[in-house]
Order: sequence, then C-alpha cells, then structure tokens
Amino acid sequence: MTTRVGRRPRSALAGLLVALVAGAGCVVGGVSDPEGQEPAPQRPGTPASPGAGQDRADGTTSVAEFRQDVADAQSIAEQYWAAQFRASGQRFRPISRVIPYQRAGEVSCGGQPLPRNNAVYCPAGDFIAYDVRWSVGAFRQVGDAFVFYLLGHEYAHGIQARLGIRHSYTIQQELQADCMAGAYLGDSVRSKALGLDDGDLEEFREGLLAVGDAPDQPWFAEGSHGTAEQRTESFFRGYERSLAACGLT
Repeated sequence: MTTRVGRRPRSALAGLLVALVAGAGCVVGGVSDPEGQEPAPQRPGTPASPGAGQDRADGTTSVAEFRQDVADAQSIAEQYWAAQFRASGQRFRPISRVIPYQRAGEVSCGGQPLPRNNAVYCPAGDFIAYDVRWSVGAFRQVGDAFVFYLLGHEYAHGIQARLGIRHSYTIQQELQADCMAGAYLGDSVRSKALGLDDGDLEEFREGLLAVGDAPDQPWFAEGSHGTAEQRTESFFRGYERSLAACGLT
C-alpha cells in the first residue's frame, strides 16, 4: 500500500459517549493463528512457515519495509480516528504504544503473558503488541496490505475501549473490529490518505482467510473471532460502506 496525505473523512461517531473501559482483567482482542502454528498465516495450499523461497514475487520481504509499514499504519490510524472523534466533538487519545515481541511471555497484559503467533490490544496498558516473527512471516507470505489490516484491527479494539463498547460475546467484538478496520482502510483510500497497489484487495482477502476460526470452533466460545467467511464479510462491509455499517452511528 502507498501512504499519501489527503483530506480527512467525515465522522460517524456523533452521539456516542467516549468512555475508557475500566476492566479488572486483561480482555485482549487479537488476530491470532487459530492452530497455534508457526509464524505466518497460511494461504490455501501453502506451508504455515514461509522460507526464503516462499516470499512473494512483488518483493515484499524487507524487515525495514515491514517496520515502515507498521509505522505508516499506526500513523494513518491515528489520523483517521482523531478526525472521527474531532468531527463528533470528542477528544481523541491515541493508543499509547505499539510493542513488538519475539518470545511467549516477553510482554504481559494485566499479568497475563502474551502467547506466540498473535497480535493483541491490551486495555490494561492501552497498547498494541504483536509477535514480530509471526507478523513478518505474514507480511512476506501474504503481503504488505496485511500489516495495515493487522494494525487497523487492533486499533479498532482500542477505539471500542474508548467508546465503552463491550459486546456479550467475543465474536461480536471481533467482527465489529474487523468491520472498523475495513472502514478505516476504505475511508483512507477514498480520502487519498492511502493508495491501493495492485493486489492489495486480494491480500486483504488472503489474510482474512488465514486468520478465521477453525470450522469446529463454537461461535459462542470465549476467544472466538469468526469464520474466515464471517471475518471477510465484516471487513469488506466496513471497507465499502464505512463506519455506519459497523454499528457506529
């Protein structure tokens, strides 16, 4: 994806009370590998752990490029949500930090060690953390658009916290975050803050297919995120129709 400076999209948050969720534990929302396998989300028919010979032909391989994409995705998410809050007369507070980690337990959220092969928003510390090896593997195997989705999904959990949104089931929280990530990306493309490169939409689809729940995962179970089809539908509903499609009206 190509970052650009453009006009900011109008807000769909008017009328919602901004309230930081105060929770005793750590309810983390993430984009995890449902099978707990090695680093990269799996594209259909490919091994789960990409090697040097499995990198994409578009040259999406450099760790420096990955770091720049993470920084760009964070910056554009902050600009986007700041504009949404400002247009609705609310004060916006950016998420405090984005933390890469390499080992299980290296970072904790409210006393709960974070596992490998995951990315989460931690409300207890108001930060996003991600397994850098898993994320770089995804970046190389799926493409750079996945990085913008990944940050967008986790940032959406931070926005849910700021708005006091707490659904009854995990799957509702996660699918709304997918929709909000789609809205952030779709609106940023329409405002020309982001430019789509060839293949970016397909990369979104591939990434979403890779992080869906296993077919036997009960929808009502704690930690359920939704099937690949549900996550894809939610993301593109937000991408095409903006935040109003995500229940933020």
